[in-house]
Amino acid sequence: MSGNLYIVAAPSGTGKSTLVGLLLKEEPGVRLSISTTTRNPRPGEINGREYHFVAVDDFRAMIKRSEFLEWAEVHGNFYGTSKKWIADQLAAGVDVLLEIDWQGAQQVRKLFPRAIGIFILPPSLEELERRLTGRGTDSSEVIARRLAAAEAEMRHVGEFDYAIINDCLERALADLRSVVRVSSLRYDVQRIRHADLFSRLIN
Repeated sequence: MSGNLYIVAAPSGTGKSTLVGLLLKEEPGVRLSISTTTRNPRPGEINGREYHFVAVDDFRAMIKRSEFLEWAEVHGNFYGTSKKWIADQLAAGVDVLLEIDWQGAQQVRKLFPRAIGIFILPPSLEELERRLTGRGTDSSEVIARRLAAAEAEMRHVGEFDYAIINDCLERALADLRSVVRVSSLRYDVQRIRHADLFSRLIN
């Protein structure tokens, strides 16, 4: 497999989705894996674009059929990643990005130990609370639960290869792009992607 598998994880409110969206625009060679979820679509979300939205019973049936590379329950909803789609993309030399949590990352590494883990951190808990409050979509109780969950999630940052602090969106995006571009230049990746050139240059 010559495709790179990137895992991007972060607590809610850290700016992960914004960073990933900007990265995909600037790095067209990277494809986002679309997760399956049981949560309800938010305004503006389209089935098959942001997520594959399914009922809880359907999700449980997919688990029994071992269709997921990873799956987890987050804030009362289920999320999962298609095992076959990921394997097919990597085998074809396509770089794939997974936007999942630390639990999913642990499951992915068991099957794809070469996966590149990237964790996005907020500059402070105070700033994270400000961002969550600024959304205006959650009650104070929900925000308190998300902050508590964020502290628990951030204890797993040491399980990832890279840690990016999103104190400035432009700088964090540059850091994220740097990880992607450097990873694509590794010898084992380049040797497969440019096999003809390597065979001509190195006898």
